[in-house]
Amino acid sequence: MRQTRDFLRSLGLPTDDTAVTSDKRFPDGAQYRVEIPSTEGPEVLDAVLAEADARGVLVHRISQGSGGMLLTDDELAAMASTAARRSVELSLFARPLAGWDTSAMAVSSGGAPVAAQARGTEQLVHVLEDIRRTAESGIRSVLVTDLGVLKVASAMREAGDLPTDLQFKISVQMGLSNPAAVRIAEDLGADTYNVPTDLSLGQLAAIRAATDLPLDIYVEAPDDMGGFVRHFEIAEIVRVAAPVYVKFGLRNAPNIYPSGSHLTPTAVALGRERVRRAQLGLGLLARYSPDAIASVLPAEGLAVPLAG
Repeated sequence: MRQTRDFLRSLGLPTDDTAVTSDKRFPDGAQYRVEIPSTEGPEVLDAVLAEADARGVLVHRISQGSGGMLLTDDELAAMASTAARRSVELSLFARPLAGWDTSAMAVSSGGAPVAAQARGTEQLVHVLEDIRRTAESGIRSVLVTDLGVLKVASAMREAGDLPTDLQFKISVQMGLSNPAAVRIAEDLGADTYNVPTDLSLGQLAAIRAATDLPLDIYVEAPDDMGGFVRHFEIAEIVRVAAPVYVKFGLRNAPNIYPSGSHLTPTAVALGRERVRRAQLGLGLLARYSPDAIASVLPAEGLAVPLAG
């Protein structure tokens, strides 16, 4: 295997999955930031921030999974205003995608990866239009799952057709799992990359060696993403993967996508529990790696919405 490993080295890629310590950092010198996902609307955002204040949890990024398309103009404006006031990044999913379309393959036993893809030119246009509308509301971060969407949206950003300060947060559903693949996303314009939920410390370290992108890592994953609870590994994840967004999903919780007012009480309860999980996980991080450095707000590099 030496010849192949030597060729990887010539490309600037790691040659194995050794769990080496990362010396890379966020622009402010921090090793980690905290993300609370699945924050599905203004009421949930308010509840998450209130719970964070009550528990002393510093949240740097809030993300959402139902997409800008399922928020009214007033809801988009309210969420943007709240996040801007708190200097917190707000990232909305870019939809629709095949999983919500008429794709039979997306719901087949072997076709799950298709669900996160944009099908045909029309759906490509629809996703890009969702990004455009989200950006027009002042929000400056969108979740992208499809490489074609990323390539075109990056070109639109470069051309000024989308805001030049808009960031592309790659969703865990893109699924790229090795250093060479993640570098493709970086080359196409990604600003952060959410790795698959089941990568080992060595595999995370190898990806970190190949890219300077912040890595978004579920330390508790939703059931449909594996359901892993990796709280005791947080200190080691920060060590090998910095700069990293420590992302607190929730096991044993219903899938609420696409969300709406009929699910608001459930979404609020889930959001509050994610913050409680963050308190637990960050407590273990402080116990086992007390010198780990978190960003303070406001933080350089966060895609905070424009104030309305």
